[in-house]
Amino acid sequence: MKWITRSHVHVDRVACPWLISRFVDNEAEFIFAPASQVMAVAEQTGATPFDCMGKAELDHHERRCSFESIILKYELKDPALLRMAEIVHAADVMPDIDKDPIARGLEAIAVGYSLRFPDDEENLSRQFEVYDSLYAWCRLQTAKG
Repeated sequence: MKWITRSHVHVDRVACPWLISRFVDNEAEFIFAPASQVMAVAEQTGATPFDCMGKAELDHHERRCSFESIILKYELKDPALLRMAEIVHAADVMPDIDKDPIARGLEAIAVGYSLRFPDDEENLSRQFEVYDSLYAWCRLQTAKG
């Protein structure tokens, strides 16, 4: 299945493809487009839009970030994913950045990767390892109770 989001990925636009690939659609293909063109390209390609500035179902709604909207839509209940959602939310929704102690670190990592790897596909492929590791840490934390 094809999925589309805004180009120049950052926290939520890396976390969402990671989540989609790992838990929703293991054959996902991601398309990146300028913000002004996401919905038109989605219509042309049949891609599912996400994190495109409030214009899609899988977007920021009711104080949720897109990662949280995907978890809600696909009824993902894994406690480690729910913990991860708290971190991603805080790192992505700037007024909430200090609501989770991990958020500033994830934000810094996102900025660093964007500077090192401006190509969205390369950025994703390299950052997925970060999200795999964060998920492993979240699994450990939630197992501890």
